Formats: sequence, structure tokens, C-alpha cells
Amino acid sequence: MAFQDLLDQVGSLGRFQVLQTAFFGVCILIVYPHMLLENFTAAIPGHRCWVHILDNDTVSANGTEILSQDALLRISIPLDSNSKPEKCRRFLHPQWEFLHMNGTFPTMSEPDTEPCVDGWVYDRSSFPSTIATEWDLVCESQSLISVAQSLFMAAQLLGALIFGHLSDRFGRKMVFRWCLLKFAVVNTCATFAPTFLVYCSLRFLGGMCIITIVANCFIIMSEWTGPKSIALMAGIIINFCSVGQTLLGGLAFAIRDWRTLQLTMSIPFFVIFLFTRWLVESAQWLIVTHQLDEGLKELRRVADINGKKDAGEALTIEFVKSTMKEELDASQTKASLIHLFRTPKLRLRVCCLCFVRMATSLPFFGLLLNLQHLGSNIFLFQIIFGAVTFAIRCAVLLTTNHMGRRMSQMLSSFLVGISILVNTFLSQGTVMESFPIYGSRQEVVHKESSMYQPCALEPEPLDMSDNSLPWRLMLSRGQQSGFLARAGREAAVPPLSPLAATRRRCRASPRAARPPQNPTLGPQAAALTTQLPRLHTDAVQGPSGI
Repeated sequence: MAFQDLLDQVGSLGRFQVLQTAFFGVCILIVYPHMLLENFTAAIPGHRCWVHILDNDTVSANGTEILSQDALLRISIPLDSNSKPEKCRRFLHPQWEFLHMNGTFPTMSEPDTEPCVDGWVYDRSSFPSTIATEWDLVCESQSLISVAQSLFMAAQLLGALIFGHLSDRFGRKMVFRWCLLKFAVVNTCATFAPTFLVYCSLRFLGGMCIITIVANCFIIMSEWTGPKSIALMAGIIINFCSVGQTLLGGLAFAIRDWRTLQLTMSIPFFVIFLFTRWLVESAQWLIVTHQLDEGLKELRRVADINGKKDAGEALTIEFVKSTMKEELDASQTKASLIHLFRTPKLRLRVCCLCFVRMATSLPFFGLLLNLQHLGSNIFLFQIIFGAVTFAIRCAVLLTTNHMGRRMSQMLSSFLVGISILVNTFLSQGTVMESFPIYGSRQEVVHKESSMYQPCALEPEPLDMSDNSLPWRLMLSRGQQSGFLARAGREAAVPPLSPLAATRRRCRASPRAARPPQNPTLGPQAAALTTQLPRLHTDAVQGPSGI
């Protein structure tokens, strides 16, 4: 807790921490909706094949105007199993005989059909323009939308590994600002993407930054906040994710054009980037990387904001060195993430937690990125989902404090399985009833796994000596390799040394404990030490034999 002593002097929960949390909350509010943006920018409206006699104005003016649109549609587009026009096929030739048929005849052969070789006609009542309508990502090409989403997710993993390492090397603030600027530029350029390939490339570059932005928000916050207040500040910041979901649903309802929506969600990043000029770098990182002058400068700056200017001025480099001596010595040791898998118990915990995280992420993102499959009004679904997750995130801390993390994890995981099995047998009209269950399920599981993970990875000898441990382990991938390696090495150390075990037994039964013999004393001195209490009693009360 060496750095915590320095943080207590400059203020571990004051005006600075409140302003910092508010700033990071706004960042999360704008960043997080970009993960869900393709629910609206890539929405697939109703569509059918383009038909010559139905959609060609010249042909309609030459005689087919006497027929209604429904009649022309009937002779041009076959019906699917739900008696609705096919979305991906049309008749090879107009079936005029269908105009005089009151029913279907089993003996009649099926007319020849063909794919939509001339394009599609879209229902633009809900979505005037999306990437699906602009680049015809429907029918055989509909899977390309999933490819774009998969590339965006893969970019997050790659970006976390790359920028996480750079954050440890060049500082949290520098990498955070660079990722914000890059995210703003590439997402703005994606608004004007001329082709789908260019759009996917720009989304990939933007996805590399999103996890780093979120992770550095939590890490910088945790390194400037006292251990007792980290959970509160983290809960406030993560609730901005739910607010961002709700905001996205409202903006998408008001802005239906995908390019305008993309630009509206990207421009604020330039404003956020300007404000990062006054962001305070992590003093803990500066000191550990032997930038003592800069670290002391940031500590005094925080003390001034928190109204403790005198305490900040009293700090000196010599005092910082003496306080952080253990951390400075430990920083000389280089290690990697491979140390997490060298000890059996730590390896088992890491593998279990990775499995739990994967099991919760699959249904969560499967729901979040496919809101259109739940019903037609995806704007309402997005707003309701944000409201439900906001309520659950507020209640999850109370749940974990009363039930414990492991029990909350087990119960919420059980509810996940039940809700998924129930929804398997529900029709589309009743999916709305189980929608809040999905939201509450994911938030509890995600929160519990995130809170349980650092506790599971933290070996006993560490004793929370690094106050940024929880959020480092939760959000960084590669960013905290040195610290995790230290945890892995110390996990192999027995929890109690022989001397510590002897001291514990002495505290448990003091009468039976024998005083330790000093090896530098001779046997007569040791015997005299054992007889001192009895000699003292005889001197006060008299010899027992008299």
C-alpha cells in the first residue's frame, strides 16, 4: 500500500476524482454505442426483387397502368411459405394466368424463378438508407454484415493486445489520447466510405481503439482512487454504458440515414480529444517507470485540485523514493503473461474465468447485435435494454455484498441457462416478455465475473498492494504483463512461512508457546531466559518453598 500512502496525502476521494469520473463517464457514454451502431446503420429493411413491368416507369406508361400494384406483384414475385412475396427470387417470366386463378392447383407445375439479377426494391419507411440498402447486402450477400461485425470484434482483441502493451511503455494518457483521435478520424471517414471494403477497413481500424479507450478509463480512475471508493466510481462509470445505449436508441429514431447517424456519433470525439489535454497522467505509472519528477508534479497537481496544496508541497522526491521503494525494486523484474500458467492453481482459475467470460459474451453480443430479430421496433428495444441494464447495474453491488461473488455468479449463470432454454420455445411475439431477463442476466454475470476475476487471480502474499489490481486484471489484455507475472510467481510461494506459522500458533495458544531461543546465546543464557518469570515472582512474593 505504498502508493496508497501518497494518494491519501493528496486526496484519494475529492474534487479531482469526481471531475475525473465525470469525464471518463462521458467518454464511455460516446464510445460504447459504437459497438451497437450497426444495429441501425446495417439494418435490413423489407425488400423484394426489382421487376421490369412493376418498377420500370416506361413500361407502366405503355399499358400496365390498368393493373394494380398488387396484381403486378402477384404475377412477378412468388410467395414464400408465409404467403408473403419472396425477398430473393422472382419469376423468370410474368405469370399472367395468376390474374384469373382463385386458388392453387396441385397439378400445375411450378413456374421457373431466378435470383434478383436486376437488384432489389427496399421499403424505406423505417430506414431510408443503411449499408444494406446502399451496397445490396441482402439475400446471398447478407452474411457480409456478420463479417463486418466479426472484423470489428477481432479488431478489439488485436487492439487490446497492441495498445495495452504501448500503454505500459509510453503511458496511459498518451495512448488514450492517440486512440481517441484515431477513433474520431476513422469513424468520421467511415461516413464517406465509397465501398463496403473501405467501410470494413475503417471499422476495423476503429475497433482496435475502443477497448483501449474503455480500459484506460478504468485503469486511470483506479490508480487515482482509494481502494474503498473504486467500486463506487467504477459503478458510476459503467452505468454510462447503459445511458449510451438509451441515447443511441433515441438518436437512431431521430436520424434514420446511416451516414448522418455515423457522423453524429463520431464528431463528439474531437471535442473529447481537446479536453484530454488537461487529463492527469497516472502518478503510479510515472513513479514505477522512474519518472519521479513528473510523478511528483502530478501528485502536487491533484493535491491542489483537492484543496490540499500544503500537503502536496510537502512531498519530496526522497520521500517518494522511500515510500515506493518496494515497487521500484519490483519494476526491475521483467516478466510476461506466461507466468499466469506456470502454477497449477492460478492456471486453473484463469482458464475457468476465461470460459465463464466466453460463455457470457456469446449470448450477450448475440442479443445486442441482433435486435432486429426480436421484432420490428428495434428503437424501442434498444431504449428498453439500456433502461433495464441501468437498473441492474445499480443493484448488482448490493447483490454481491449480501450474497457473495461466487453465489451471485452461480445463481446468475443458472438464470442465464433457464432464460435461453425458455426463449428457444417462444414465438417472436412473446420474446419481448423475456427481454428484461436477458438484460438482467448479462449484467449480473458480467459484473460478477469482472469483480470475481481479480480476487481469483490475486495471491495471498500480495495483500492488495496495488490498488489498481481489480480493473487492470479485468480490462487489460497484455497491458499488465509485468504485474500479472509477479502475481504468478508469488502464487507458487507457500501462504505462510515456518516463522509465520509459529507466530500464528503462539497467538492461538500463548500459554503453551515457548519463547524462541536466540541462536547467538549459549545454553546457560537460554535457560536463564526461561527462568526469568519465576525469579521475578519469587522476588515479589517470596520463594514458594518458605
